[in-house]
Amino acid sequence: MQDGTLLAAVDLGSNSFRLEIGRLEHGHIHRVEYRKETVRQGGGLDEERNLTPDAMQRGWDCLARFAERLSGFPRGHVRAIATQTLREARNREAFITRGNQILGFPIDVVSGPEEARLIYQGVARLLPQSDERRLVVDVGGRSTELILGRQFESSAVVSCRVGSVAWSARYFADGMFTPRAFEIAETAAKAVLDEAAQPYRGELWDVAYGSSGTAGAIGSMLAAAGREQGYITRAGLDWLREQLLRARHADRVRLEGLKDDRRPVIGGGLCIVRAVFELLGVERMAVAQGALRQGALYDLLDRERPGTDLRAASVRALMRRFAVDEAQAARVAQLALRLFAGAAPPGSERAARKLQWAAELHEIGCRISHQDYHRHGAYILEHADAVGFALPELHALGLLVLGHRGKLRKLEAGLDDPVLALQLMCLRTAIALCHARRAPDVQGLTLRLDGRRCSVRSRPGWAAAFPQSAHLLREEAQAWQKTPWEYVAELA
Repeated sequence: MQDGTLLAAVDLGSNSFRLEIGRLEHGHIHRVEYRKETVRQGGGLDEERNLTPDAMQRGWDCLARFAERLSGFPRGHVRAIATQTLREARNREAFITRGNQILGFPIDVVSGPEEARLIYQGVARLLPQSDERRLVVDVGGRSTELILGRQFESSAVVSCRVGSVAWSARYFADGMFTPRAFEIAETAAKAVLDEAAQPYRGELWDVAYGSSGTAGAIGSMLAAAGREQGYITRAGLDWLREQLLRARHADRVRLEGLKDDRRPVIGGGLCIVRAVFELLGVERMAVAQGALRQGALYDLLDRERPGTDLRAASVRALMRRFAVDEAQAARVAQLALRLFAGAAPPGSERAARKLQWAAELHEIGCRISHQDYHRHGAYILEHADAVGFALPELHALGLLVLGHRGKLRKLEAGLDDPVLALQLMCLRTAIALCHARRAPDVQGLTLRLDGRRCSVRSRPGWAAAFPQSAHLLREEAQAWQKTPWEYVAELA
């Protein structure tokens, strides 16, 4: 990416949706525009954890307004990230499918650890260079992330299901502030956080930072009351609790620095921050300027730099963890990419990258059991916390690993996607040709796609020279017979 390039991040949070647009200048991203809308989607989950129609419509309406601003942005310059509410929602696919169409860019639902990593990146990128050991705390609408790191590297991340929207709805549902309600809410927050808090105790970090809306709101109120600008202290939290108790009701809270959209959820957010201070031994916390959306912008930049895409590193880590035969993985990946390059339309670089990763991971399930190892591999990818990957990306890799062998009926719905179908054809063909676990002779062999007809052709005499490979390709043609696609082996 060249200097002057505009990048955009959309953060679909539980309380607010945010749009951040930045311009790349000498390796740094400088803000051009920032928009925030209070959507409160986290409060729109019903008892069965489905988003209500009203909550979905509020989200879609906001995305439509963001889409108008993002018109003309290249796909690779925009990242839309959804967090805890859409991780929880049972009907998230309905929201995301329509949301993708409205926004014009894919919405990535990220795991809790991946959200935490991006938050740390956003915070670290906006801090001065330092060797200090950092604790970053992000109290969101339905989750709280704790991260340890130094400079731009996070060393420990965790995401806990406790947030300002959820806690306010649960413990201050009527808006009333009472000593008993605060006591119960803080105790409940500590009970959730305590399970994960041990690696984040005070002796493991030098400076604590609070990011995002809750920390920003508390910091603003304390500064407006004459306390230290840009910091949250235990004494300040005690003072703020007393102010809420004096107001007795959220609607009556009139504190400078508290915006109207934050008022209904400040009770739950305050309880969680107080719980963090007590559990982790925090006395003083700096209010950070960076957050998830800045981390997403820098992640976009990293993905375009050679050797800096964390997803490739995650693939290598998974290969090592599950003892993948790296030589065979490389053979299959190289051949699958060659076949894909000859058949895919221009602009298919992202699909090619995912095909490469699927080829490198196609035997990941063998460490569990060779029988049905493709199913084990798909399960691993569906449930892995893989750094850099969004959940839909892992799902797509899981489909390719699941479909690389056996009948294709199990992928019936997915085969409506022409990109997935071509990726599978190339992957399955490459695996068949590499059956002897050595580099195959594929001189003169081509794979072409014409509409929904895939044809594999060989040079004269190839089928006679390699009868087992020819047999496997003819079997592959039979495997595709009951799908919307035709696979023809024209072997001489």
